[in-house]
Amino acid sequence: MGLSYKDLARGHVLVEKKGKVAIATLNRPAALNAVGDGMGEAIDELLRRVDVDPDVNALILTGAGRGFCSGGDMRESFHKPKRRRPVASDPGYLTRAARSVIQRFLQCQVPLIAAINGPAVGLGATMALLCDVTFMAEEARIGDTHTKVGLTAGDGGAMIWPCLIGAHRARELLMAGRLLSGAEAASIGLVNHAVPLKNLLPEALRYAKEIAAMMPWAVRSTKMAINANIMANAATSMNLGMMAESMSTYLDDYREASQAWHEKRRPRFKGR
Repeated sequence: MGLSYKDLARGHVLVEKKGKVAIATLNRPAALNAVGDGMGEAIDELLRRVDVDPDVNALILTGAGRGFCSGGDMRESFHKPKRRRPVASDPGYLTRAARSVIQRFLQCQVPLIAAINGPAVGLGATMALLCDVTFMAEEARIGDTHTKVGLTAGDGGAMIWPCLIGAHRARELLMAGRLLSGAEAASIGLVNHAVPLKNLLPEALRYAKEIAAMMPWAVRSTKMAINANIMANAATSMNLGMMAESMSTYLDDYREASQAWHEKRRPRFKGR
């Protein structure tokens, strides 16, 4: 008998099984499935359990409601600004949590298939792109908008985007914090497939069932041989990226971004 998943973060991650395929749904729809309130820990635990579950040969990751995952919960990272002090109560917490989740994605041997049904932003985009095969709704949006809120795109964006689309395109998109539609993302190879929303889960499930029926060791060892290159890149880029992202939270521009978020306006950056 396989493992149970019913206790994952008070229902923030829901899991159902269809044969040898598990479908995990990020379930904070009111927050566009932002990573907060224990969801990061739940995702980490989900991948840990899936990896040792004898009844699961493939995992589909998707989101509840109209979003896939909007990244780190801004309500947790953007506290009310305080004079000459960092905005976040613990500036390193979010990057530490992100590092744990990213490492779990890279180390998980079970094939991961993303079904990106809506916005996948920041850490949400990173988690989607760390999946082995990505299906995306044509009208969905994906991007890393860290720079737009005065932060380094250090929690995985600078690591995985160049692996998928090359350094030139990664720099262009990450420096500008640009969002792409599913069709645009597929056209440059950022995601594997862009499909109509109504076809998203059926297409992802079709592929998941195909590889779930194959010899598990052959599939998993092939995946991990490829991931070895990504993990080597992660060892260098993530240390610098996450250090820079943590430092960003001490800058005046980040405090301005926090203030602007609370006031629902565009931030006015001054380069300090």
